[in-house]
Amino acid sequence: MSKPQSDQKPVTVTDIAKACKVSRATVSLVLRGSPLVHVDTRAKVEAEFKRQGYVYNRGAANLRRQTSSTVALVINDLSNPFFAEFAAGVDEALGEAGYVVLLGSTNESPDRQQAVLHSLMEHSLAGVILSPAEHSDGAAVRRALGVTTPVLVFNRELAGTDWDFLGLDNRDGAFRATRHLLSLGHQRIAFFGGHADSSSCQQRREGYLNALQAAGQTPEPHWLFECNPTRQDAAYKTAELLACKPALTAAVCYNDNVALGLKLGLLARDIKPGAHFALTGFDDIAEAALSTPPLTTLAVQPRARGRQAAELLLQRVREKSLPAQHVIVPVQLLVRGSSGGPVPQ
Repeated sequence: MSKPQSDQKPVTVTDIAKACKVSRATVSLVLRGSPLVHVDTRAKVEAEFKRQGYVYNRGAANLRRQTSSTVALVINDLSNPFFAEFAAGVDEALGEAGYVVLLGSTNESPDRQQAVLHSLMEHSLAGVILSPAEHSDGAAVRRALGVTTPVLVFNRELAGTDWDFLGLDNRDGAFRATRHLLSLGHQRIAFFGGHADSSSCQQRREGYLNALQAAGQTPEPHWLFECNPTRQDAAYKTAELLACKPALTAAVCYNDNVALGLKLGLLARDIKPGAHFALTGFDDIAEAALSTPPLTTLAVQPRARGRQAAELLLQRVREKSLPAQHVIVPVQLLVRGSSGGPVPQ
């Protein structure tokens, strides 16, 4: 008669080694994914893991090695496809380096962010990649993460911290999008979406305003529209955009999510994007090129940015004394159908 499960001893590396007639060192190499183990031996050991129900105690292994193979990735908005692609890039690069990623989501809540960070720090992390929630308190985040944990901040700069930073050239991107619409003959162009007190939105608005001013345009305050960076809210706000007098003919959207929501709002009113109203996005998520018409946008390669963030963090993990890095990635304007052709004179 078998013992109750609660009385059974956990399966150990020694148990696996005895069953496979290999050394404990060989089993450990398999656990670490070492290429030194012959493929047949690896297959035999992995099969035995499954047969005996072996569970790898990563925390105990970290204590033995006095190091950690776990990195936390904390994202402010997982509903945005941009961040899903970014997270995939982080996971790919860290997985190749032998690290495991713990994912946390804050849904733009600083309070939730603090709770997530405190919980993740219980896992003896090798490092943290953080895309901060709106209105984050840099001092509070630093208290949660401590002064010794390697940290890479992505997307939004965090005041009061001196961690490595990876961001996008938001000003130049919005400048390019606005200049493109101006070159087509548009005179009344909105900036649509995002929150005015978000650093990335502020930077994109600045690029938009700079382009208008460089073209001799005097932007009107009511050309700036705020909304949550979601399709639903952008579609809902479309009515407010279209009520503007005199009528606007184009919009630089905060991101692709907002642009796709605006397209839905326009189509619901029988206004054809690219034909009756021009718009641009920002991010070049996968859906941007597949929508109808395809979305003119700023390409930032979110998966590549995820890999870049992981590589910057690993540099910090290996060499903690390096000077703090502040990396701004250039963006590329991709002209597609949503911005249409020249405005008829």
